[in-house]
Amino acid sequence: MNNYQKHLKQISELTYRPTLLLHVCCGVCSVYPLKYLNKYFDITIYYNNSNIYPYDEFKRRLEALNEYLNVLNESSIKLIVAPYDYEEYDKQLVSLKNEKEGGKRCYKCYKLRMEETFKYAVKYKYDYCTTVMSISNRKNADYLNEIGEALNQKYPETKYLYADFKKGDGITINEKMNKELNLYHQNYCGCKYSIR
Repeated sequence: MNNYQKHLKQISELTYRPTLLLHVCCGVCSVYPLKYLNKYFDITIYYNNSNIYPYDEFKRRLEALNEYLNVLNESSIKLIVAPYDYEEYDKQLVSLKNEKEGGKRCYKCYKLRMEETFKYAVKYKYDYCTTVMSISNRKNADYLNEIGEALNQKYPETKYLYADFKKGDGITINEKMNKELNLYHQNYCGCKYSIR
């Protein structure tokens, strides 16, 4: 049993459902994590993805997320859509535009979105926060958890929930559920550099 599962077992034994601010990047990556985490937490989704280019793509991924939420039919799950500002976001990534996919640019992008999530979680007093990004085969869960741990030290008021949603057949279950749901599946990570 990895630490993540052990921690969730402890959470399941609480006499209340803790609140979780869950960063979601797109519909397809949210399917298994949402279904799984909903057993343990009072979830609010934070769709905070100004890295996605162009705006039509940002909207398309949000539509897929909403489509899944309608299927899931869990009125307890709330959705917050952060303001979209690709130009401001790109200023922070442009110096790394020639980095390979999955490298320093991506690490910075993860950190920017996760820090925005942490700030929101602290401001509105969520018990926990995490991201669904570890479900993706193209995302390094160790990177994400390293970022989460550092942010938790910076913002100790909210706990970071360590995760690798690929584990325990999560990736297989996610892919199967997505095929059944026929949700929109993007073919690049998000920023204009990843389109290449």
